[in-house]
Amino acid sequence: MRVGLYPGTFDPITLGHIDIIRRAATLVDKLVIGVAINRDKGPLFTLEERVEMVEAECAKLSAKSGIEIAVHPFENLLIDCARDVGAQMIIRGLRAVADFEYEYQMVGMNRQLDDSIETVFLMAEAQHQAIASKLVKEIARLNGDVSKFVTPEVNEALLARFGKP
Repeated sequence: MRVGLYPGTFDPITLGHIDIIRRAATLVDKLVIGVAINRDKGPLFTLEERVEMVEAECAKLSAKSGIEIAVHPFENLLIDCARDVGAQMIIRGLRAVADFEYEYQMVGMNRQLDDSIETVFLMAEAQHQAIASKLVKEIARLNGDVSKFVTPEVNEALLARFGKP
């Protein structure tokens, strides 16, 4: 069984993330979405809230495709998380050259830690290349409309978090 791990903070999950999840699911028999705790980023949503949002979005995708998608919170090294879930592949989304530079370094380190786990990059679709959770949160905080970047359920969660109607 081919197991892939798509890690991220998902604070919040965006349409860009969902696009990568949908496409990654076609490459493996089981896709695990690793929701990173990552206290250094100071997430807007708690781990539990982020896991719940990711699970809800993945349930929709899984129902449509029939592909097994699981959600796994983690706080350890990415390579250890991949081992924990039995992944042979780490899937990463790329939006721009700046992403590639960071990811290139990460792959090098992960290969040093365990060269049996491959990293696969998926380019974001053109309409999703500008979407970043950090920017979505900033737009929502400043009363901007983020409905083009997230699902209606995530949009509601953002509005509620920022006390907007």
